[in-house]
Amino acid sequence: MGLLKKPRSEMIPEKLQKWEEQKVNSRPFSMLTQLVKTNTQVPINLENAKEGWAEVSNGGKGKKPKPVKKDRCISKMFLCWVLVVL
Repeated sequence: MGLLKKPRSEMIPEKLQKWEEQKVNSRPFSMLTQLVKTNTQVPINLENAKEGWAEVSNGGKGKKPKPVKKDRCISKMFLCWVLVVL
C-alpha cells in the first residue's frame, strides 16, 4: 500500500500525486498505461466468467417491489471492447 496510510481526501496534493504516480507505474497499471499511450488493442479472453445483475421484482399484489440478485455462468467470453480508466 505504501503511501496510502490515510484516506485520499485527507492527503496533501503532493503526497496524493506521488501515490497516484506510484499506482500508475506499478503492474498491471504500468502495462495498461503503456497500451493506452501506444493506442494498442488487446483481445481479452475469459473462461468460467460469472455475470451478475439485479432486477426489480414486481412484488405481487400489495407488496413493495424489491431488487432481486441474478447471476449466470458463462463458460467462454471474448471481450472485443473494454473501457479502461486509469
